Amino acid sequence: MSRFYSKWKRPLLRTKILSGLSKYPRYLADMFRYSRMNGAETIKLRDTFPCLFDRTAKTSVDSHYFYQHVWAMEKILARRPSLHVDVGSNVDFVGLLSTVTKVHFVDIRPMQVNNLPNLESKYGSILDLPYEDNALDSISCLHVAEHIGLGRYGDPLDPLGTKKAAAELTRCLAVGGCLYFSVPVGRPRLCFNAHRIHSPAMILDYFHGLELVEFSGTDDHKNFLRNTDTKPFESADYACGMFLFTKKRT
Repeated sequence: MSRFYSKWKRPLLRTKILSGLSKYPRYLADMFRYSRMNGAETIKLRDTFPCLFDRTAKTSVDSHYFYQHVWAMEKILARRPSLHVDVGSNVDFVGLLSTVTKVHFVDIRPMQVNNLPNLESKYGSILDLPYEDNALDSISCLHVAEHIGLGRYGDPLDPLGTKKAAAELTRCLAVGGCLYFSVPVGRPRLCFNAHRIHSPAMILDYFHGLELVEFSGTDDHKNFLRNTDTKPFESADYACGMFLFTKKRT
C-alpha cells in the first residue's frame, strides 16, 4: 500500500508543491542573512528565484540514463558512421552526438533547434519510420520503446507497442549495421502509464531477426556491468538492459 501511495503522490511532489513547502523557511532565512552581508546586492522580490532541491551531499546521477549514454556514445564513436539515426532518445545525448557525426532525430514530438548543421529533427513514429527497408547503418533507441502504446507521450494506446517498435527498428536496420537499444529490464510487468518492464528474454525474442553482439546493463544496485550475461537481469526489479544488435545477411 505504501508503494501505491508513493506512486500516486509522485506527480504532486515533482511539481514541488508539497515537498517544497518544508524548504521555504531555510530559503527565507538564507535570503535575509545574505541581504545583511557587506557587498550584498539588492534583493528585489520580483527577481527572487527559489532553488530548493540542490543542497545535496552528492551529485545526483540517474544510473539508467547516465550509463546508457556513455555506453552508446562509446560504441557509435568507435564506428564513426556517416549518418546516425536516433529514435526518440534523450535530446542531450542526441545533441552531443551531433558534434561528431551527422544525426537524424526522429520523434512524434520533433525538437525545435537551430544552428546545428549536423542535427536534423524529423517527424516520425517508431511504428512507421520514414526510411526504406535495410536503409540505416546506425540506429539508437534508448529508454524509448517501453513507453510505446501507453499514451504517455501522445501516442495511440497499443498493448503491443514495444513489440511493434522492435519490428520497425529491425526493418530499417541495414545488413551489417548496428542498433543500440535499451529498456528497463527485470520481472515483466506494466507500470501504467509510465512504462513497461521487459525481461531480457522478451527483448531477444522481439528482435529475433537480429544477432545480439553485446549485452550490458545497470543492475538494481546501480552497478554498470559491461558485456555481461542477461540471465541475472531476468529477476531484477528495475534494471536497465543495453542491447547491441546487428543484422546478418540471410
